[in-house]
Amino acid sequence: MQTDEGKQLTDNKSHFNTQFLGEKVSIPTPAQPVQAPVARKAPTTLVVVLIATIGSIVGAYLGAYGATGSFPFISSTQNVVITNPSNVNWVSAAAAKGLPSVVTLSVSGRSSAGTGSGVVLTTDGYIVTNAHVVSLDGETEKARIEIKTSAGKIFRASIVGIDPTNDLAVIKATGSGFSPIEFADSAQVNVGDFAVAIGSPLGYDATVTSGVISAMSRTISVDSAAVPEDGNSSLQLWQNSNDRAPVNLDVIQTDAAINPGNSGGALVNDKGQLIGINVAIASAASSSSQGGNIGVGFAIPSNVAKRVSDQIIKTGKVSHGLLGAMVADAKFSDSSASFSVGARIEKLTPDGPAEKAGLLEGDVVIECEGSKIDSAKTLTAAIRARPANAQVTLIVLRDGSEVIIVATLGDAATN
Repeated sequence: MQTDEGKQLTDNKSHFNTQFLGEKVSIPTPAQPVQAPVARKAPTTLVVVLIATIGSIVGAYLGAYGATGSFPFISSTQNVVITNPSNVNWVSAAAAKGLPSVVTLSVSGRSSAGTGSGVVLTTDGYIVTNAHVVSLDGETEKARIEIKTSAGKIFRASIVGIDPTNDLAVIKATGSGFSPIEFADSAQVNVGDFAVAIGSPLGYDATVTSGVISAMSRTISVDSAAVPEDGNSSLQLWQNSNDRAPVNLDVIQTDAAINPGNSGGALVNDKGQLIGINVAIASAASSSSQGGNIGVGFAIPSNVAKRVSDQIIKTGKVSHGLLGAMVADAKFSDSSASFSVGARIEKLTPDGPAEKAGLLEGDVVIECEGSKIDSAKTLTAAIRARPANAQVTLIVLRDGSEVIIVATLGDAATN
């Protein structure tokens, strides 16, 4: 029996379809002409698209510069230029603080390539980005990567570890002297707070856009960035041997403009501190290749990014919490179109974390650690964003009354 939030008993697809934002492109043979992606007509239905790699053609020139060290050239500096110091606004200040810590990634595999963004964690070159960027949307675990800093310096980089469950990855660039980002506590972010997105949308590196935090604790479902290379890859996240399971992410929503190529870049507050890693947008496009910004963007909270990156740097892997229950949407009414109001406990794993904590079949979880739970996938995202053995406080509806349950999560890797 498959347990916990990884398998929902009902089809809880939201009105958003999920797909990658941006387009990987095939690397052509020398005789094959290179063409830019062509825009497609968009339907009226909104889709959630990962701001994955905006397609770019790259040649097989990586090996020409040796296995380590920076490339022997520097492009033009892209730091914030203040032309009128007497009239600097908060966006300029936040960008000046955050921009040196955001890099552009160029990623290439055997048959495709693309670009994305990343955020510097340490002076010696550890960088956090999205798993779908460095895996080329789940194509490979062995991509070739180079990064360009906001000052125009270019370095080679290698993958340290990937966490498909949270769509995060850590890479290590050669060289030193990088500018680490300053983290903010994403649990303290409020709706309406100012926000600046920094990254490389559509290949335009060192780009900043501004907006506000539109909502907290949103849940989106995206394709897993796990790589099914040998049928038993350690990066896989499967429902069964044939179908790749979707990943539910607990995200921050912003109206700061983000577009293909922003994936893995920084969402910072008005002090230039990291509050999120840009990961997806809602788009009216029908495919991942041509999705554009419509003012609904999503970022993985900085607290999750910090936990995941710290674990990857320390151990090379990441733990994920397990509640030990099968869940389904709790509907307001019997109508199929009714609003979901929580996550109903359908079955409990014998002697699992949920049963030990006192949860009962039929309980409806409506809150987890102070955040509203309104569906099965929202509970999934909240639990899997936390580490194994973490303690969580849940509020459940039982026989018309609210009950507080404190549960110690299990380890998803052992189940």
